[in-house]
Amino acid sequence: MDLINELYKYQDLKYRDFHSSLIPNIDKERFIGVRTPILRKIAKEMINDGSYKEFIKDLPHYYYEENTLHSCILSEYKELDELLNELDVFLPYIDNWATCDLLKPKAFNKDLNRILDKVKDWINTKEVYSIRFAIVTLLSFYLDVKFDKEINEIVLNIENDDYYVKMAQAWYFSFALMKQYDSTIEIFIDKKLDKWIHNKSIQKAIESYQINPVYKSYLRSLKIK
Repeated sequence: MDLINELYKYQDLKYRDFHSSLIPNIDKERFIGVRTPILRKIAKEMINDGSYKEFIKDLPHYYYEENTLHSCILSEYKELDELLNELDVFLPYIDNWATCDLLKPKAFNKDLNRILDKVKDWINTKEVYSIRFAIVTLLSFYLDVKFDKEINEIVLNIENDDYYVKMAQAWYFSFALMKQYDSTIEIFIDKKLDKWIHNKSIQKAIESYQINPVYKSYLRSLKIK
C-alpha cells in the first residue's frame, strides 16, 4: 500500500487521460497517471533498497503503473539466470503493449545465443504479449551485429491474428528494412507476409528518416493493393 501511495504522489491526471486512451484494452480506473521516467527512477530506488524483491512476487498487479514498474525493474537485472526465471513468471501477466515494449533487459547482451532459444519458446506460447515480447526482443537485440537471416524467418513464420502481434511483426520488419535491407527486401518482393503486415511494414519504413529515399520509392511500388 505504501508503494501505491508513493505512485499517487506523482499522479498527472492529464497524462493519465492521454496515456490510457492509447491502451484501450485496460480500464481507465487502472491508470494512476505516472510518467515513465518517474517509474524508472522508482524502480532503481527499489533495486537499491531491496524492496523490489517483495514487490515482484505480488502478482497479479492491479495498476498499469505497477506492471510497468515491474518491467522497469526486470530491465535493470544484471544476473541472467535470475532474470530468465522472473520473466517466465511475469510475462503471462503482461496485459498491454506499452508494458511489454518497455521491457528491454540489459542482461540479454550477456548471452544472446541463449536468449534466442528463449525467444523461440516465448513465440510458441499462446500468450499474446509473450509473443510480442519475443518479437520486440529480436527487433531490439538482433538486427545489428547478431543479425542472421534466421531472425527474419522466425518473425515471418509467426501465425497469430492478434492485432498487437501483427503490429509487432510490422514494426520488426520496418526496422529490418532500415537495418538489413538487402536481406529483408526479398520477403517483400516475394510477398511472403500477410497483406496487412506487408503494407504496414512498408508504411512504417517509408515514414522513417533512416532509410534511403531510393529504397522508399521502390518500397512504395511493392505495396499490395
